Amino acid sequence: MKDKIATIVLPTYNEAENIPKIIPLIFAQQQLINTHHLSVLVVDDYSPDGTGEIVKSMQKEYPDLHLLEGDKQGLGNAYIKGMQYAIDQFDSDLIIQMDADLQHDPDIIPLFITLQNFDFSLIIGSRFAPGGETRGFTFYRRLLSNTGNFLVRLFSGIPRIHDCTSGFRCIRSDLIKKCDFSDMSVKGYSFQSALLYELLRNGARVLEVPIVFHPRTQGESKLYTKDLFEFMYNLFRIRFHKSKEFIKFGIVGATGVLVNMGILIFLTRGMHLSLELASPVAIETSIITNFILNNLWTFKARSKKDSILKRFTRFHIVSFTAGIVNYIVLLMLTYGLGVFDLLANLIGIAAATVVNYILNSRWTWKRSEEPLVDIHVDQRTS
Repeated sequence: MKDKIATIVLPTYNEAENIPKIIPLIFAQQQLINTHHLSVLVVDDYSPDGTGEIVKSMQKEYPDLHLLEGDKQGLGNAYIKGMQYAIDQFDSDLIIQMDADLQHDPDIIPLFITLQNFDFSLIIGSRFAPGGETRGFTFYRRLLSNTGNFLVRLFSGIPRIHDCTSGFRCIRSDLIKKCDFSDMSVKGYSFQSALLYELLRNGARVLEVPIVFHPRTQGESKLYTKDLFEFMYNLFRIRFHKSKEFIKFGIVGATGVLVNMGILIFLTRGMHLSLELASPVAIETSIITNFILNNLWTFKARSKKDSILKRFTRFHIVSFTAGIVNYIVLLMLTYGLGVFDLLANLIGIAAATVVNYILNSRWTWKRSEEPLVDIHVDQRTS
């Protein structure tokens, strides 16, 4: 007897054409699953095309089909409501995230559930792992996906996961219960990367399964321009949220600003040197000061297997890169837009600080961590 429940959470908005097709395909997988009883929870944002009414009409045929309706608040909120409802009301052991637009193949569900029995708490249906495909993607959509995944890996420090924005996942409920959704202020597609970061932060053991991502045949894509802006904003939240190191790094950076500005004022006002000559000297002096403080304070708790010379060399390379950003912004704003030179320098320092922290945290003082699971199962031969 199947005493565990796996709930597929389907967020919908105007999916009247797809929902009658996807529901039977999901429940057809039950005959291949011996360990869990399948239930489906459709989270519908009062779709004007009658998606919710169609779900209600199908509940007579499928008693384990459930509907949760509410005002439209975005994909992330729909998933959070759905996952919490499934755990609280059904006592679900597993939560499966899935799109209702037939781009995710329901045939993969039994494989997901089988694999989680091998102590994987997060299984990702990956479009970009070896063996995965994205059919019907335009060049622009493929570029967006690849760039988005690269940026998530860069900012979050999870380089070994191929598909960080996948919406097809199997997650253990006990892992979800550890997550803090209260501060996850994302409504659109950036929720997927925010959730992944939160799951990993709480100790998820990850497995990627390559999938074929099918083209949408009915309905319209719901990826809007505002989702791209939210995604970029969320990248900074992922990297800096609740980061004591970044606070320390910011304090050190503020000290560097004082050094930088002081040297710049002294050389341009006191020594009457040109801005082009004075700025590099000011930047270099602040680099040396910042390295000493970061090494002794900001990243003190991190492993320091490398020699101090090697760390200083890396820090200098990173700081030189950030310094170039600082220098270019300064000159562009001063000579291109006529901004007051000291204000332009402050803006350049702010831009350089972001670049500086990300690269130094990932390279100069790299954490000594257990590697993420990097196993890929080709479902085409399973």
